Amino acid sequence: MLQAAARLQSVQDSWDQKRAQLDEALLHNRRLWSIFLSEMTDAKNPMPKNVRQNVANIGLFVMNHTVTVMNDPRPQHLGSLININREIAAGLLGRA
Repeated sequence: MLQAAARLQSVQDSWDQKRAQLDEALLHNRRLWSIFLSEMTDAKNPMPKNVRQNVANIGLFVMNHTVTVMNDPRPQHLGSLININREIAAGLLGRA
């Protein structure tokens, strides 16, 4: 999560120089969230259903927002993806 956030942050911070890296950073983030979504929708996942549903909802937002960024690429559109990844990472690391 932190690596994906860092890649997106790097593109956002140096938009004029790194704009060409946007698609790769978004693809990396989508792949990561695809794994999360797959795990959260697996009925065998031992996490409580409401937690799985909440994470899946965040994942759907990430996927939809990624499409928005791809259709209208602007550096300010990356902020929510970066923040979500950082917050989820903090929670997983026990720093929430």
